[in-house]
Amino acid sequence: MKKKLKTKKAVAKRFRITKTGKVMFGHQYGSHLKLHKSKRRLRRQKEPGVLTGVFAKKIKKMMAKA
Repeated sequence: MKKKLKTKKAVAKRFRITKTGKVMFGHQYGSHLKLHKSKRRLRRQKEPGVLTGVFAKKIKKMMAKA
């Protein structure tokens, strides 16, 4: 009998998978020492990023979605 994969909780907290199967993540360093960072950089960090390729495949496997 095939064993079910458990979700890696550390990964589940940092990434989410959309209905279309894209892996989304929040950018790091956005809420710490903001004064010396440019406004443009802080704005870009608010937007979620999209993972592609091998990394996305690995994250999906860790989330037990693959």
